[in-house]
Amino acid sequence: MSFEVNDNADDVMNEINMTPLVDVMLVLLIIFIITIPAVQHAVRVELPRTSSTRDNTPPKNLQLAVDAQGQFFLGTTAITANDLEAALQLEAVKDPQPQLYIRGDKKVPYEKVALAMTAAQRAGMAKIGFLTESQAP
Repeated sequence: MSFEVNDNADDVMNEINMTPLVDVMLVLLIIFIITIPAVQHAVRVELPRTSSTRDNTPPKNLQLAVDAQGQFFLGTTAITANDLEAALQLEAVKDPQPQLYIRGDKKVPYEKVALAMTAAQRAGMAKIGFLTESQAP
């Protein structure tokens, strides 16, 4: 009995294995066959036409100012922190709802501005922005 050592294991393979490539291509072909009819065949629906027009009235802007002493002003009217949420709730139910812009003095503590934002959120205001002054170049 003789044992032979197989030295062919170190030989370089000269051919590319095409089986995985064919498998991937077949899967892609099946995916395209399934999805293309769904994309091309949309359900055609004729929508009814109406003579009504959309209300293009722009929403009113509402400004909430917080001065350096921490006092709140809704528009030009001074308002207390306790009454702020109730006043904003009256504005939040309007249709269209006004956009709220908060103007905070740069010397006021952030706590006062955060209080104003929280009151606006609890009141149901959807659009809240901040007003700042631009720096001169």
